[in-house]
Amino acid sequence: MIKFLLFISLIFFTCIDVHAQTSVQKTPDGFTLRCNGKPYYVNGVGGEGNFKKMVEIGANSIRTWGVENAQSILDEAQKNGITVMLGLWMNQERQGFDYDNAEKVKKQFEYYKGVIEKYKNHPALLTWGIGNELDLDYKNPNAWYAVQDIAKYIHQTDPFHPTTTVIAGLDSMDAQYIKQRCPDVEILCINTYGDIGNVSRNIKRFGWDGPYMITEWGPRGYWEAPQTDWKVSIEQNSSEKRDVYYNQYQKYILPNKNYCLGSYAFYWGAKQEYTETWFGLFSKENIPTEAIDALQENFTGNKIENPAPSLSKLTLEGKEVSENISIKADDIFSAQVDLKSTDENILKKYKYRWRILEESTDKKSGGDAEAEADEVPGLVIKGANSNAIKFRAPERAGMYRLFVSIMNNGKVAYANLPFKVIPRAEGDKQMKFVKMRFTDMKDFEQ
Repeated sequence: MIKFLLFISLIFFTCIDVHAQTSVQKTPDGFTLRCNGKPYYVNGVGGEGNFKKMVEIGANSIRTWGVENAQSILDEAQKNGITVMLGLWMNQERQGFDYDNAEKVKKQFEYYKGVIEKYKNHPALLTWGIGNELDLDYKNPNAWYAVQDIAKYIHQTDPFHPTTTVIAGLDSMDAQYIKQRCPDVEILCINTYGDIGNVSRNIKRFGWDGPYMITEWGPRGYWEAPQTDWKVSIEQNSSEKRDVYYNQYQKYILPNKNYCLGSYAFYWGAKQEYTETWFGLFSKENIPTEAIDALQENFTGNKIENPAPSLSKLTLEGKEVSENISIKADDIFSAQVDLKSTDENILKKYKYRWRILEESTDKKSGGDAEAEADEVPGLVIKGANSNAIKFRAPERAGMYRLFVSIMNNGKVAYANLPFKVIPRAEGDKQMKFVKMRFTDMKDFEQ
């Protein structure tokens, strides 16, 4: 099946060639991306690796943010009939870079001249991505002049690959700055999550009348999510995210293809960002999540034959995540994940993994690297390989998350629930420790 899809991909979906030429063409209805003279609509993912899985789900392009592994990524993409939006990571003001410092700006420009010369003839190259979210928490719009310098150089030395720049959400001032200061940028690229529905109706109103792409999209961001009373964000479970990936593509990306030249779903891999599961399309063990099923249905138009497990909700003592759950330290509690399938033959194949993690204390912005949250081991008492468990609350008061993963068909569904552990009041009667029976220990070890 994979070989067949790869064959089809090479014929219809990619423009891999010895001298691949990509261009943006004006049409009576808008714009189209063309590769070697043929229309090319981007069904892409942001990230790298798992190329065979990309081919299997019908993806035809990947996006990178930098050039650290550019040669190997481009080469592997070419082998698999995948194109690459090659990111040229530009220093950001929020991380201390000064775009009024002419010497530093020139040094950055000279570096990327060499990068452009090195990769401009690679057969897998589709477009150049000049900078990512330079507008995030910035004050100096001179950053766009630096983008223009690189875009202009690309047009001088490489007329065969379009130029893009990527912004954090769609902002009217940024759209106008780029239009005015970056005449050599051909495609405006937007990273957007909960606001994706507003892009198509606002982009022209904000002053951009050219083509665009959605270069990051997926579940609502942690900055957009509802919060608990103790101010931690509530993450959608994997089944909710599956619906998001399917519906956003069908409602806000594909219907606007006359101006939207395609998209890159985020994130093709696993990534610690607020939690270990928030944006990753794979688990940290590199297992595909059910959101990938949604992408496959979007990219191929076919229903999934062997879907991932699917869940409806995770509860702690019968309470859902929106109920601001607090429990007493070192007592025994129950938790349960409700599944959508009612087929006993399917349900008995499911494997479960339950964990309790401390709430992350290393939360950053803009996708900056974060340390993983610490796990508190040994708290599950009963039912570790089932959909319902008994567990002991951590001894130390604080903020935690209960995580559950459900595996079948080589795929995983998941959910997490933030809860707060409060100290025991003096004189509180403590529940006695419940010893694990032998069968429960076997479950736990599985």
